Amino acid sequence: MRGKSIGNIDWLTILLYLTLVIMGWLTIYSASLPPEVTSIFDTKQIYGRQMLFIILSIPLIFILLFLDAKIFERFSFVFYGLGIFLLLGLFAFGSTIKGQTNWYKLGGFGFQPSEFVKTGVALLLAKYLSFPQINLKNVKHQLIGFGIILLPVLLILLQPDAGSAMIFLSLIFVLNREGLPGWYLFSGFSAIILFFVALKIDPKYIMICIAIIMLIYYLRSRRMSRNPILYTFVFIIISGFVFSVNYVYNTVLESHQKDRIDVLLGEDVDIKKEGYNLNQSMIAIGSGGLTGKGFLEGTQTKGGFVPEQHTDYIFTTVGEEWGFIGSTLVIIIFVTLFLRIIALAEKQKTKFSRVYGYCVATYLFAHFFVNIAMLIKLFPTIGVPLPFFSYGGSSLWAFTIMLFIFVKLDANKVNEW
Repeated sequence: MRGKSIGNIDWLTILLYLTLVIMGWLTIYSASLPPEVTSIFDTKQIYGRQMLFIILSIPLIFILLFLDAKIFERFSFVFYGLGIFLLLGLFAFGSTIKGQTNWYKLGGFGFQPSEFVKTGVALLLAKYLSFPQINLKNVKHQLIGFGIILLPVLLILLQPDAGSAMIFLSLIFVLNREGLPGWYLFSGFSAIILFFVALKIDPKYIMICIAIIMLIYYLRSRRMSRNPILYTFVFIIISGFVFSVNYVYNTVLESHQKDRIDVLLGEDVDIKKEGYNLNQSMIAIGSGGLTGKGFLEGTQTKGGFVPEQHTDYIFTTVGEEWGFIGSTLVIIIFVTLFLRIIALAEKQKTKFSRVYGYCVATYLFAHFFVNIAMLIKLFPTIGVPLPFFSYGGSSLWAFTIMLFIFVKLDANKVNEW
């Protein structure tokens, strides 16, 4: 039966994965190439270490594909628990880098558990939602689902690593797909919009507009929906949120977090300080034009103007050297992978496999969207890697494990009834 499932592997997904990994390594090679070229296997260089990570991914893939697919569902709680244990261990044994205690240092290499915890959360969430009695219209079931997601989010926020924590919250789309009432999603988006609007407009005027909108909606709603107590309660909640925005911004947020929001809102910032990274990334991407400057020919890249270009800002190298056409091609490959995973998820015979597939697609898309959006001033700058492109063994292996567990589950659907 195992051989039959292996023969049913979706090779298009693997081809897309390999294409992205190869293109990612070439981009890292260009972004980190020293004046004196060395072997591509030189682990003293960033591109050499990334090549080592890629090579070590191969046996990892074979192990995942030859494991019994039922292991991932049967031991989902173990995988989740191990991830939580590793996050807790950071507070005692973690290394602090740039103010964040989110790494274990092992010799000359680092290990970031938050990248691997995403798979544990996806597995346990899929297991929980696959129980036949679970109905996300039920508040108790909603709370348990949220709890599975929010426990690691809380631990990651304490590191503090807001960027990684934010990615977990994208799983609300999976919950929505599985029956979570739509008002949760609407409320989340509304809160984000109100937060930024309240930073630009006097909260009193915002609440006047909201009061008018709610009054119109109240008068036009059906009689059975006219509950003045409910409308009053909602108005009080919104008021409390809107009037607390400036307090949170000025008191709770760190200075670097406020700087990133200021850049996003177009406030006057010093392009030599807080606005430097974003300004240089936009210059690099824009300088690529239609067809780019050519592989290894990026002047911004070679000049080292963009900090951390091999990690969070890796797409700036794509934009500069491959231009608009090359960048569009990369985006198309990513989107094709997302759509392929979703299409396969819809074909699964078990709810566990379907939910897990949606979790994988959501994680990958969230990383992709946030990473690229922050480079073109559509999202606050946070440390989120671009899947299969950004340098790092933790991110590459975590995304590889996450994806190939689904590839295995999909291949095994021939054995499901």
